[in-house]
Formats: sequence, C-alpha cells, structure tokens
Amino acid sequence: MKYGYIGLGHLGGHLAASLLRAGFEVVVHDKNPTLAHRHQEAGAQWAATVADLVAEVDAVITCLPSPAVSEMVLDAMIAVDKPNLHWIEMSTLGRDIILALATKAAARGMQVLECPVTGGVHLAAQGKITVLVGGEADLLAQHRPALQAMGDKIFHMGPLGSAAVIKVITNMLAFIHLVADGEALMLAQRGGLDLAQAWAAISASSGSSFVHETEGQLILNGSYDIAFTMDLALKDLGFAADYSRDFGVPLQLAKLTHDIFLQGKATYGGDAQSTQIVKLLEDALQTDLRAPGFPARLE
Repeated sequence: MKYGYIGLGHLGGHLAASLLRAGFEVVVHDKNPTLAHRHQEAGAQWAATVADLVAEVDAVITCLPSPAVSEMVLDAMIAVDKPNLHWIEMSTLGRDIILALATKAAARGMQVLECPVTGGVHLAAQGKITVLVGGEADLLAQHRPALQAMGDKIFHMGPLGSAAVIKVITNMLAFIHLVADGEALMLAQRGGLDLAQAWAAISASSGSSFVHETEGQLILNGSYDIAFTMDLALKDLGFAADYSRDFGVPLQLAKLTHDIFLQGKATYGGDAQSTQIVKLLEDALQTDLRAPGFPARLE
C-alpha cells in the first residue's frame, strides 16, 4: 500500500514521518514545500500538486486545519477521477461535515475512513498518539498497519461520524481542564506555595489530568509552546456547541470555556498558543506562573 500524505504542519508532519520510519512508501504534499524537506531526506517522494500525489498512491491521508481546506483538497482529489482511491481524513471535523464530505467522495468511488488523533504533538512525534476511527471495519483492517505506525492506541468508535464526536469531546475536556489548571496553579501561587512542588503534588493527586501533567509544564516554563492555536481551540469548541444543540445536552462549562477563549483570541490573537489562555489570569492579576526545571517544549 502506497500512501500520500497531505498537510505537513505541526501534527501531520510528525504523522507522515512515522509512516516513513515504519518503512511505508510515502508521497507528500503541502502548500509550503519547505515543510517536506525532512520527509524527502527520509525517503519520501514530493508531489507538487494534489493531483500529482493522487496519481502515485493507493490511499491519501490528510491532516488539515479547517473543514474548508479539507473540502478543497477533496475536490482536487476527486478531479483526478482515480478509481478505488481510499481517503483517510485525520483532521478534526464536525460529524455533519465528515459525513457530507464522505458522501461526496463515495459518489466518485472513493472509500473513506475518519481518523482524528488525540494526545498532543509530542506524542505524534513519538508515534504514540491515539487514533480515533470512524468507518467500515474491513477498511480499517486494510489500513491498520499504517495507523499503528502513527499511533499506539487505536479505537474503532463505529460508523463514519463517530470519531468526530469523540474527538470533539476529548478536546472540549482538554480546554476545560486547561482553564481549570491555570486557576488551580494561580491559587497555589497566590497562596504562597512553591509552584514546582504544587505541580508535583497535583500530579500525584485525584485532581490531576493529562493537561496538567503536560501543558501545565509549559505554563510554568513560560513558553506556552504546545503547537496548537487559539483559533483551533475555538474551532473545536464550536463543534462542541453544535453537538450541544444537536443532542440536547447543556454544556455549561464548555460554553464558559468558549467565551474565555474568545477573550483570549481578542487579547493575544488567533495564532497565539492555546495554553496562553492561562495568561489572561496572569495578566489580570499581574502574577506570573513560573517555576524552574520545566521544559519549553514537550518531547
């Protein structure tokens, strides 16, 4: 199976690199050709256009920043009119969006898996990210070796659309946890505690979370460098709001978190790191959350 990979940003670049390390034949494309240099050095073939990539591969994997970009790339794939092409969409999309795109693809003979990932860019770099799958079991079986090269935990959630729902749920929880962790660390700081020791105590407590144990370190370092933007956080929180309406579930904490992230975007810009949402509290209280010994980036 020869794969094409489109979208070599913070996340997709690592996922494509994992495929190459596992020995898969990979053709890569990105609107920024410089992002492909490390993949070419590792043996990847470069394609100047989506059409050129599709012509060379059996399956196309995409990891893209927005539904609009996903649809644009899908349209470029469809235009090639290649029979029996498989599309593995690893972007974070809403359920209705992936279902609409999959219907469009199926009308042209393409088979589709949705495979959004969760766990953070640092786990993608290690090939240990979690892959959430929606689609037919037999199609998943064909591509499981490639998915296992990118992630060590694979969850088949059900039919197409299922993975989109659980991915948004996991991200919604992460953003709620992030805001809560900032408030907790600020309580420790203003309460006169050693922040490094407070972070360690929380990590060993019932109040810990994956976000505290990972992104909390970047906050205490002051880099905030999680390689995920305010705009992306707001996109995912927007999907959660859609599900709130669709499924009739009031999401009070998610709505409050969305409003806080809108304030974060207004203050620091949409391209700011999502972890900088904690900086709103730091700036409001003129109190930095810093402690020695924490990394600038997660490895």
